[in-house]
Amino acid sequence: MFPYSKMTDGVVTIRPFEFGEEKELHKAVQESLPDLSPWMSWATPAYTLDVARNFITVTRAEWSRGSLYSFAIVDAQQGTLLGGCGLSHIHPVYKFCNLGYWVRTPQHGRGIAGRAAKLSARFAFERVKLIRAEIVIAIGNDASKRVAEKINAHYEGILLNRMTVGKRLYDAHMFSLLPSDFGLVASL
Repeated sequence: MFPYSKMTDGVVTIRPFEFGEEKELHKAVQESLPDLSPWMSWATPAYTLDVARNFITVTRAEWSRGSLYSFAIVDAQQGTLLGGCGLSHIHPVYKFCNLGYWVRTPQHGRGIAGRAAKLSARFAFERVKLIRAEIVIAIGNDASKRVAEKINAHYEGILLNRMTVGKRLYDAHMFSLLPSDFGLVASL
């Protein structure tokens, strides 16, 4: 495990995906395809066990380079896989990133995505020393929008032509989290 790579709030833990976890990841994605596929380009019936294995390999390599932090969301007590979240498109000069999240369908409604998003943002600010985490949500993705609202992310408006999912183009809601939202001071 990478040093300082795990964070928990006692209910959920975020940590790097582990080698050997591809079967559970594949199962989680497949059972959640109806909810994920409208909003996530990678969530298709073609998401095979090999794709899950490759995802874990690639994201762990990117983690070691500091260019992408992809987390498994797990139950803090049982260790069961609940979904995924991550920090991507990390800008090395301006020190901001995109923050994304998904939760397997049978676990919806428990506040897991919000907890994981807040832990991911803390990781971004405390460990990666970023000054802003952006949550960009396609218009129509009401579940993800509710998560951002529930965690009191700052709503900044609608960005035109901001996202593509597959071959579809979307305008998107822009939300942000800042170090000050966690009682932290942004440092350059």
